[in-house]
Amino acid sequence: MSSSVHLIDDAPLTRFHKKLTTFSSGGPFIDGYALSIIGIALITMTPALDLGPSEIGMVGAASLVGIFFGGGVFGWVTDKVGRHTMYILDLIALAAFSILSAFSTDIRQLVLWRFLLGVAIGADYPIATSLLAEFLPKKHRGRLLGATFVVWAIGAAAAFAVGYALRDAGPDAWRYMLASPAIFAIITLLFRLGTPESPRWLLSRGRVDEARAVIKKVYGEKYDIESLGEATEPGSKQARFTDIFNRKFWRRTLFVSIFWTAQVIPLFAVYTFAPDLLASFGMDGDANLYGGSLLISLIFVVGGIPGLWLVERIGRRKLLLWSFGIIVVALAAPAFIPNVAPQTLFTALAIFALASGASSFLEVVYPNELFPTEIRATAVGFGTAISRVGSAASTYLMPVAIISFGAAGALLIGAGISLVGLIATFLLAPETANRSLSETTSRDGRSENPEQTSIEPLNVELEGKLS
Repeated sequence: MSSSVHLIDDAPLTRFHKKLTTFSSGGPFIDGYALSIIGIALITMTPALDLGPSEIGMVGAASLVGIFFGGGVFGWVTDKVGRHTMYILDLIALAAFSILSAFSTDIRQLVLWRFLLGVAIGADYPIATSLLAEFLPKKHRGRLLGATFVVWAIGAAAAFAVGYALRDAGPDAWRYMLASPAIFAIITLLFRLGTPESPRWLLSRGRVDEARAVIKKVYGEKYDIESLGEATEPGSKQARFTDIFNRKFWRRTLFVSIFWTAQVIPLFAVYTFAPDLLASFGMDGDANLYGGSLLISLIFVVGGIPGLWLVERIGRRKLLLWSFGIIVVALAAPAFIPNVAPQTLFTALAIFALASGASSFLEVVYPNELFPTEIRATAVGFGTAISRVGSAASTYLMPVAIISFGAAGALLIGAGISLVGLIATFLLAPETANRSLSETTSRDGRSENPEQTSIEPLNVELEGKLS
């Protein structure tokens, strides 16, 4: 396949790409919303169910443990059965478990349903992002993939806003909060209906005619499977879960696991227990507990704006290094200030939110660019799963950490974890910006087919429809 046209990698951005990005963003929005609403719901849930500190930690960690299983298992399933099927089924599960959580009558039921909700959330990371990555042009891939994860922060901010609006709904306010993600899941499901299967995945499974039909429907009759630029023969990619640990990919798997874990441990601890953390700063009252939590979540969103601008200009690696460095300094500084004031602690948390928001979307960009089609969802799912081991533990222990070490001490622990992420990025991170998927997934960063040459983006007008 010499001088093959990399249609999907080099095509201009079209209406189809924008619609697919929007519909894929629905999952991350629900994820951010569902995971963050628990922090506000705990305010009325704690007295209603008579929860102690350890039980509060269990409720906060339940979804994160579920994400471990959901990402680890359903990333592999997505590579086996296809992106489209899981793209739809996952939203049905999200809606069902959200509603069931609201009808919990004791801690055991609540933990079970929140755990299963986490399974569905964990499954959505590899499903939606793999499908999107396999359609996006290389010059826009980082920004649009990243945009779906910035929407995660918008979902989290919406959760705090809804929680504030429902705070006076009585002792059952937490039930309304836990059921509310189902509304967004159903809306997203309706939009996703009719989304085509990834032609890359179809080709990897030997379903050549179906892959050709998708390409012609989306890009036009004059394009065919050769335009994908895939270097291997159709149907030859029958991968196993263990392939992400083989000699070619183990360093990439290690890098994704470490940097993703280092990012989400402090992030989920803050999102889940923002009101408790602010209270430990000495900030109390609705304006501080609700308003302060909403402000922090909005700063995460604001941080995504320069991040999405920089990711294609300075590249993935530099953006991740700089953000980790800023986070380390911001979270560590309060521990070295005698009698640190609440305003200083809040400022440190705000800087953390800004820097984290500027790079957290790389959690879905990097693994989708570092692994080939046949194991892409598996790799994203594994990264999701491993990262949640640490985040679940930190969420469970966060109330204890605040009590034992104080606010500054809790932030210092986050700085140490972020330092590990900085070191791992420096030693292991490759640069994948502005490269085709066949180039970024090869062992040496070059195209797997030596006959392939880079070409200028096609100056053609492509039109695609989801239905």
